[in-house]
Amino acid sequence: MTAQLKEAATEGTASTGTKRKTLDSYFKSKQAKTAHAPAESSSSSSSLPRPKALTKPKPTSLPAADTGVEPTAGDKQAKDVPSSELEAYSLEYSTIDPSWLSRLRVEFTKPYFVALKDFLRREADAKKTIYPAPGDLYSWSRFSPFDKVRIVILGQDPYHGPGQAHGLAFSVQPGVRTPPSLANMYKGLARDYPDDFVAPKHGYLRGWAEQGVLLLNAALTVEAHKANSHANRGWEQFTDAVIAAVNTGRTNVVFMLWGSYAQKKGARVNSSKHLVLKSVHPSPLSASRGFFDAGHFRKANDYLEAHDMEPINWSHLPQ
Repeated sequence: MTAQLKEAATEGTASTGTKRKTLDSYFKSKQAKTAHAPAESSSSSSSLPRPKALTKPKPTSLPAADTGVEPTAGDKQAKDVPSSELEAYSLEYSTIDPSWLSRLRVEFTKPYFVALKDFLRREADAKKTIYPAPGDLYSWSRFSPFDKVRIVILGQDPYHGPGQAHGLAFSVQPGVRTPPSLANMYKGLARDYPDDFVAPKHGYLRGWAEQGVLLLNAALTVEAHKANSHANRGWEQFTDAVIAAVNTGRTNVVFMLWGSYAQKKGARVNSSKHLVLKSVHPSPLSASRGFFDAGHFRKANDYLEAHDMEPINWSHLPQ
Protein backbone atom coordinates (compact mmCIF):
# COMPACT_ATOMS: atom_id res chain seq x y z
CA MET A 1 0.00 0.00 0.00
CA THR A 2 1.38 3.39 -0.98
CA ALA A 3 1.95 6.26 1.44
CA GLN A 4 -0.87 8.15 -0.23
CA LEU A 5 -3.37 5.30 0.23
CA LYS A 6 -2.38 4.84 3.90
CA GLU A 7 -2.78 8.57 4.35
CA ALA A 8 -6.23 8.52 2.74
CA ALA A 9 -7.39 5.77 5.06
CA THR A 10 -6.24 7.85 8.07
CA GLU A 11 -7.62 11.19 6.91
CA GLY A 12 -11.02 9.78 5.97
CA THR A 13 -11.84 9.14 9.62
CA ALA A 14 -11.49 12.80 10.68
CA SER A 15 -14.93 14.18 10.04
CA THR A 16 -18.17 15.51 11.42
CA GLY A 17 -21.45 13.63 11.62
CA THR A 18 -22.76 15.29 8.50
CA LYS A 19 -25.69 13.47 6.96
CA ARG A 20 -24.58 11.15 4.21
CA LYS A 21 -25.56 11.79 0.63
CA THR A 22 -25.87 9.35 -2.24
CA LEU A 23 -25.47 9.50 -5.97
CA ASP A 24 -29.23 9.25 -6.45
CA SER A 25 -29.37 12.96 -7.21
CA TYR A 26 -26.98 12.45 -10.13
CA PHE A 27 -29.73 10.79 -12.09
CA LYS A 28 -33.02 11.57 -10.38
CA SER A 29 -32.73 15.34 -10.57
CA LYS A 30 -31.32 17.72 -13.14
CA GLN A 31 -30.75 20.33 -10.48
CA ALA A 32 -27.62 19.63 -8.45
CA LYS A 33 -26.61 21.20 -5.18
CA THR A 34 -23.58 23.44 -5.43
CA ALA A 35 -20.54 24.02 -3.27
CA HIS A 36 -20.93 25.46 0.21
CA ALA A 37 -20.11 29.15 0.08
CA PRO A 38 -19.73 30.99 3.38
CA ALA A 39 -19.22 34.72 3.65
CA GLU A 40 -15.80 36.09 2.81
CA SER A 41 -13.46 37.47 5.46
CA SER A 42 -10.26 39.45 5.39
CA SER A 43 -6.81 37.92 5.00
CA SER A 44 -4.83 37.01 8.09
CA SER A 45 -1.54 38.45 6.87
CA SER A 46 -0.39 41.88 5.84
CA SER A 47 3.02 40.83 4.53
CA LEU A 48 2.39 37.99 2.14
CA PRO A 49 1.65 39.04 -1.46
CA ARG A 50 -1.96 39.92 -2.05
CA PRO A 51 -3.97 39.49 -5.26
CA LYS A 52 -5.18 42.71 -6.80
CA ALA A 53 -8.66 41.26 -7.18
CA LEU A 54 -9.96 37.87 -6.21
CA THR A 55 -12.18 36.01 -8.64
CA LYS A 56 -15.81 36.63 -7.82
CA PRO A 57 -17.43 33.38 -6.62
CA LYS A 58 -19.93 31.65 -8.88
CA PRO A 59 -23.55 31.58 -7.72
CA THR A 60 -24.04 29.04 -4.96
CA SER A 61 -27.33 27.67 -6.27
CA LEU A 62 -28.33 26.71 -9.76
CA PRO A 63 -31.16 28.85 -11.17
CA ALA A 64 -34.47 27.13 -11.75
CA ALA A 65 -35.80 26.96 -15.30
CA ASP A 66 -38.70 29.32 -14.57
CA THR A 67 -36.82 32.07 -12.70
CA GLY A 68 -35.90 34.10 -15.75
CA VAL A 69 -32.32 34.48 -14.57
CA GLU A 70 -29.14 33.99 -16.59
CA PRO A 71 -28.93 30.45 -18.05
CA THR A 72 -26.46 27.96 -16.62
CA ALA A 73 -23.33 26.80 -18.43
CA GLY A 74 -25.13 23.87 -19.99
CA ASP A 75 -27.97 26.01 -21.32
CA LYS A 76 -25.54 28.32 -23.11
CA GLN A 77 -23.45 25.62 -24.78
CA ALA A 78 -26.03 22.92 -25.43
CA LYS A 79 -27.86 24.26 -28.47
CA ASP A 80 -26.23 21.70 -30.74
CA VAL A 81 -26.27 18.84 -28.24
CA PRO A 82 -28.86 16.04 -28.61
CA SER A 83 -31.48 16.01 -25.88
CA SER A 84 -30.51 12.47 -24.91
CA GLU A 85 -26.95 13.63 -24.22
CA LEU A 86 -28.18 16.59 -22.21
CA GLU A 87 -30.28 14.28 -20.08
CA ALA A 88 -27.50 11.74 -19.59
CA TYR A 89 -24.96 14.42 -18.64
CA SER A 90 -27.22 16.96 -16.96
CA LEU A 91 -24.90 17.19 -13.97
CA GLU A 92 -21.92 18.04 -16.17
CA TYR A 93 -23.79 20.59 -18.30
CA SER A 94 -25.32 22.20 -15.20
CA THR A 95 -22.33 22.42 -12.87
CA ILE A 96 -19.09 22.60 -14.90
CA ASP A 97 -17.95 26.18 -15.45
CA PRO A 98 -18.43 27.31 -19.09
CA SER A 99 -14.71 27.94 -19.54
CA TRP A 100 -14.04 24.27 -18.77
CA LEU A 101 -17.17 22.84 -20.33
CA SER A 102 -16.18 24.06 -23.79
CA ARG A 103 -12.92 22.13 -23.48
CA LEU A 104 -14.18 18.99 -21.77
CA ARG A 105 -17.58 18.26 -23.29
CA VAL A 106 -15.91 16.19 -26.02
CA GLU A 107 -15.04 13.67 -23.29
CA PHE A 108 -18.66 12.97 -22.37
CA THR A 109 -19.45 10.65 -25.28
CA LYS A 110 -16.17 8.75 -25.25
CA PRO A 111 -16.48 5.07 -24.25
CA TYR A 112 -14.55 5.50 -20.99
CA PHE A 113 -16.84 8.30 -19.76
CA VAL A 114 -20.00 6.42 -20.77
CA ALA A 115 -18.71 3.43 -18.78
CA LEU A 116 -17.89 5.72 -15.83
CA LYS A 117 -21.41 7.12 -15.76
CA ASP A 118 -22.85 3.60 -15.96
CA PHE A 119 -20.71 2.62 -12.97
CA LEU A 120 -21.95 5.61 -10.98
CA ARG A 121 -25.55 4.72 -11.83
CA ARG A 122 -25.02 1.20 -10.53
CA GLU A 123 -23.55 2.63 -7.33
CA ALA A 124 -26.61 4.84 -6.98
CA ASP A 125 -28.95 1.91 -7.57
CA ALA A 126 -27.10 0.01 -4.85
CA LYS A 127 -27.76 2.93 -2.45
CA LYS A 128 -24.08 3.41 -1.74
CA THR A 129 -22.91 6.62 -0.11
CA ILE A 130 -20.65 8.57 -2.45
CA TYR A 131 -18.61 11.70 -1.81
CA PRO A 132 -18.57 14.56 -2.61
CA ALA A 133 -22.18 15.69 -3.03
CA PRO A 134 -23.16 15.85 -6.72
CA GLY A 135 -23.19 19.64 -6.90
CA ASP A 136 -19.68 19.80 -5.47
CA LEU A 137 -18.12 17.22 -7.78
CA TYR A 138 -17.00 19.82 -10.34
CA SER A 139 -16.66 22.74 -7.93
CA TRP A 140 -12.96 23.04 -8.86
CA SER A 141 -14.07 24.28 -12.29
CA ARG A 142 -16.27 27.01 -10.85
CA PHE A 143 -13.79 28.23 -8.25
CA SER A 144 -10.88 28.15 -10.74
CA PRO A 145 -12.08 29.03 -14.26
CA PHE A 146 -9.72 27.96 -17.04
CA ASP A 147 -8.31 31.40 -17.84
CA LYS A 148 -7.63 32.11 -14.15
CA VAL A 149 -5.53 29.00 -13.42
CA ARG A 150 -1.98 29.87 -12.35
CA ILE A 151 -1.06 26.88 -10.19
CA VAL A 152 -2.11 23.22 -10.37
CA ILE A 153 -1.86 20.98 -7.29
CA LEU A 154 -2.71 17.33 -7.91
CA GLY A 155 -4.29 14.99 -5.38
CA GLN A 156 -5.38 11.37 -5.69
CA ASP A 157 -9.02 10.95 -4.61
CA PRO A 158 -11.54 12.75 -2.39
CA TYR A 159 -11.66 12.36 1.38
CA HIS A 160 -14.05 9.54 2.21
CA GLY A 161 -15.48 10.64 5.56
CA PRO A 162 -18.84 12.38 6.09
CA GLY A 163 -18.72 16.15 5.60
CA GLN A 164 -15.16 16.28 4.29
CA ALA A 165 -14.97 16.33 0.48
CA HIS A 166 -16.38 19.22 -1.51
CA GLY A 167 -14.57 18.96 -4.85
CA LEU A 168 -11.19 20.57 -4.08
CA ALA A 169 -8.13 18.37 -3.55
CA PHE A 170 -6.62 18.54 -0.03
CA SER A 171 -9.50 20.77 1.13
CA VAL A 172 -12.28 19.96 3.60
CA GLN A 173 -15.50 21.75 4.40
CA PRO A 174 -15.68 24.32 7.20
CA GLY A 175 -16.03 22.79 10.63
CA VAL A 176 -14.03 19.67 9.76
CA ARG A 177 -10.62 19.00 11.34
CA THR A 178 -7.67 19.87 9.10
CA PRO A 179 -6.36 16.61 7.55
CA PRO A 180 -2.73 15.61 8.28
CA SER A 181 -1.45 16.22 4.73
CA LEU A 182 -2.91 19.72 4.66
CA ALA A 183 -1.50 20.40 8.11
CA ASN A 184 1.92 19.57 6.68
CA MET A 185 1.27 21.89 3.74
CA TYR A 186 0.63 24.65 6.26
CA LYS A 187 3.94 23.78 7.95
CA GLY A 188 5.70 24.05 4.59
CA LEU A 189 4.12 27.46 4.05
CA ALA A 190 5.25 28.62 7.49
CA ARG A 191 8.77 27.61 6.58
CA ASP A 192 8.57 29.45 3.24
CA TYR A 193 7.08 32.55 4.91
CA PRO A 194 8.27 32.37 8.54
CA ASP A 195 7.35 35.97 9.36
CA ASP A 196 4.00 36.01 7.63
CA PHE A 197 2.06 32.78 7.33
CA VAL A 198 0.01 31.58 10.27
CA ALA A 199 -1.88 28.33 9.73
CA PRO A 200 -5.65 28.80 9.92
CA LYS A 201 -7.72 26.65 12.24
CA HIS A 202 -9.58 25.06 9.34
CA GLY A 203 -8.88 23.23 6.10
CA TYR A 204 -11.22 25.02 3.68
CA LEU A 205 -9.10 26.06 0.67
CA ARG A 206 -11.64 28.00 -1.36
CA GLY A 207 -9.51 31.14 -0.88
CA TRP A 208 -6.67 29.54 -2.82
CA ALA A 209 -8.93 28.14 -5.53
CA GLU A 210 -10.48 31.53 -6.22
CA GLN A 211 -7.01 32.97 -6.82
CA GLY A 212 -6.33 30.42 -9.55
CA VAL A 213 -4.93 27.45 -7.63
CA LEU A 214 -6.52 24.44 -9.33
CA LEU A 215 -6.89 21.79 -6.62
CA LEU A 216 -7.58 18.70 -8.71
CA ASN A 217 -7.94 15.08 -7.63
CA ALA A 218 -7.21 12.28 -10.11
CA ALA A 219 -10.51 10.58 -9.22
CA LEU A 220 -13.47 12.85 -8.51
CA THR A 221 -15.67 10.50 -6.46
CA VAL A 222 -15.17 7.91 -3.72
CA GLU A 223 -17.35 5.51 -1.75
CA ALA A 224 -17.75 6.35 1.92
CA HIS A 225 -14.96 4.96 4.11
CA LYS A 226 -13.23 3.25 1.17
CA ALA A 227 -10.16 5.16 0.04
CA ASN A 228 -9.40 4.94 -3.68
CA SER A 229 -12.57 2.90 -4.24
CA HIS A 230 -13.37 4.69 -7.53
CA ALA A 231 -9.86 4.43 -8.95
CA ASN A 232 -9.50 3.04 -12.47
CA ARG A 233 -13.16 3.62 -13.33
CA GLY A 234 -12.53 6.42 -15.82
CA TRP A 235 -11.97 9.52 -13.74
CA GLU A 236 -8.23 9.37 -14.33
CA GLN A 237 -8.70 9.73 -18.07
CA PHE A 238 -11.07 12.65 -17.56
CA THR A 239 -8.68 14.49 -15.25
CA ASP A 240 -5.85 13.75 -17.69
CA ALA A 241 -7.92 15.77 -20.16
CA VAL A 242 -8.16 18.60 -17.61
CA ILE A 243 -4.37 18.62 -17.19
CA ALA A 244 -3.83 18.42 -20.95
CA ALA A 245 -6.11 21.43 -21.48
CA VAL A 246 -3.99 23.53 -19.11
CA ASN A 247 -0.74 22.17 -20.52
CA THR A 248 -1.59 23.03 -24.12
CA GLY A 249 -3.92 26.01 -23.67
CA ARG A 250 -2.03 28.04 -21.10
CA THR A 251 1.55 29.19 -20.52
CA ASN A 252 3.61 29.82 -17.39
CA VAL A 253 1.48 27.72 -15.05
CA VAL A 254 3.10 26.17 -11.97
CA PHE A 255 2.46 22.43 -11.53
CA MET A 256 3.10 21.07 -8.03
CA LEU A 257 3.60 17.31 -8.27
CA TRP A 258 3.89 15.74 -4.84
CA GLY A 259 4.61 12.04 -4.61
CA SER A 260 5.18 9.42 -7.28
CA TYR A 261 1.49 9.21 -8.23
CA ALA A 262 1.18 12.91 -9.02
CA GLN A 263 4.53 12.95 -10.79
CA LYS A 264 3.48 10.10 -13.05
CA LYS A 265 0.15 11.80 -13.78
CA GLY A 266 1.89 15.07 -14.64
CA ALA A 267 4.70 13.48 -16.64
CA ARG A 268 3.51 15.01 -19.93
CA VAL A 269 3.46 18.59 -18.70
CA ASN A 270 5.70 20.69 -20.95
CA SER A 271 8.42 22.00 -18.64
CA SER A 272 9.65 24.40 -21.33
CA LYS A 273 6.46 26.48 -21.03
CA HIS A 274 5.48 25.74 -17.42
CA LEU A 275 7.25 25.39 -14.07
CA VAL A 276 7.13 21.81 -12.77
CA LEU A 277 7.92 21.40 -9.06
CA LYS A 278 8.41 17.89 -7.67
CA SER A 279 8.66 16.65 -4.10
CA VAL A 280 7.57 13.83 -1.83
CA HIS A 281 3.92 13.82 -0.76
CA PRO A 282 2.99 15.95 2.30
CA SER A 283 1.58 12.85 4.01
CA PRO A 284 2.98 12.30 7.53
CA LEU A 285 4.43 9.08 6.11
CA SER A 286 6.75 10.95 3.75
CA ALA A 287 6.77 14.71 4.41
CA SER A 288 9.91 14.56 6.56
CA ARG A 289 11.86 13.24 3.57
CA GLY A 290 11.98 16.57 1.78
CA PHE A 291 8.57 18.22 1.58
CA PHE A 292 9.15 20.84 4.25
CA ASP A 293 12.41 21.97 2.68
CA ALA A 294 11.14 21.98 -0.92
CA GLY A 295 10.05 25.62 -0.76
CA HIS A 296 7.39 25.12 -3.41
CA PHE A 297 5.02 27.85 -2.27
CA ARG A 298 7.64 30.59 -2.40
CA LYS A 299 9.15 29.20 -5.61
CA ALA A 300 5.72 29.28 -7.24
CA ASN A 301 5.20 32.93 -6.32
CA ASP A 302 8.70 33.87 -7.44
CA TYR A 303 7.98 32.28 -10.83
CA LEU A 304 4.62 34.03 -11.20
CA GLU A 305 6.11 37.41 -10.40
CA ALA A 306 9.02 36.78 -12.80
CA HIS A 307 6.41 36.31 -15.53
CA ASP A 308 4.47 39.46 -14.63
CA MET A 309 1.64 37.65 -12.84
CA GLU A 310 0.14 38.36 -9.46
CA PRO A 311 1.49 36.02 -6.76
CA ILE A 312 -0.81 33.87 -4.64
CA ASN A 313 -1.70 35.20 -1.21
CA TRP A 314 -1.40 31.89 0.61
CA SER A 315 -2.77 33.49 3.78
CA HIS A 316 -6.09 34.31 2.14
CA LEU A 317 -8.16 31.43 3.52
CA PRO A 318 -11.48 32.82 4.73
CA GLN A 319 -13.89 30.34 6.24
